[in-house]
Amino acid sequence: MSDDVVSDIQRQYLVDLADKGRRFDDRGLDEYRDVSIETDVINQAEGSAHVRLGGTEVYCGVKMEMGDPYSDSPNQGVITTTAERNQMASPDFEGGPPRGPSVEVSRVIDRGIRESDAVPLESLCIEPGEKCWVVYLDVHCVDFDGNLFDAGSLGLLAALMTAQIPNHRHDLGEPEPLEIRSQPIMTTAVKIGDEILFDPTDLEEKVSSPRISVSTDEHGRIRAAQKSLAGGFQPEEIQETIRRSRRKAEELRSNVLETVKK
Repeated sequence: MSDDVVSDIQRQYLVDLADKGRRFDDRGLDEYRDVSIETDVINQAEGSAHVRLGGTEVYCGVKMEMGDPYSDSPNQGVITTTAERNQMASPDFEGGPPRGPSVEVSRVIDRGIRESDAVPLESLCIEPGEKCWVVYLDVHCVDFDGNLFDAGSLGLLAALMTAQIPNHRHDLGEPEPLEIRSQPIMTTAVKIGDEILFDPTDLEEKVSSPRISVSTDEHGRIRAAQKSLAGGFQPEEIQETIRRSRRKAEELRSNVLETVKK
């Protein structure tokens, strides 16, 4: 039997389940898989976290170096985000430099953090026009079963909230916590048939049509959104998805805060 036929069978099976308000792993349509978060898991990083979201597993790190500010923002530091999809995490991942899917993950996660002003860039300024902190945010996927967007977003928020500025490496004093101004949480949903499913697995992503990732802060304000894949959402579907996103984000944020406080 060809892969195309298998794919068609799987797609129709999941569509039929979704139409009945069900999923193949018995979750509700907006129910997330089990989430576990650990922090301070990488000794050489300024902040780090290990996240398991169902069968998806990521390590996230925050690394800070002294660098030069951009000429058009002399009073601000720099944040740059990368995502690596390790070949051992999935047979669908390719080796080599980051490709389209990895770049998309890093850009969408970066936008949620940047647009929420989670780390105020002015707080990273050391000497205006001369020196600033450059913050490198890295997401490494070591096992994959869908929804790398939310797993990476959760991990980076936890890593940022426990990060320490390495002042001691440059004779600037003692290490101090990185300033965190907001707590953005990303929630991702896909459309299968006529139903919206949150926290999609790898199989659900493969048979879905459009996908939407929404980042909201602790006040429920939308800070970033990204629609991808083929197909579209009706206006009322977008409104309902955002409403549910806010509720799901509160639950996920609680997981991060509980971990950070330990």
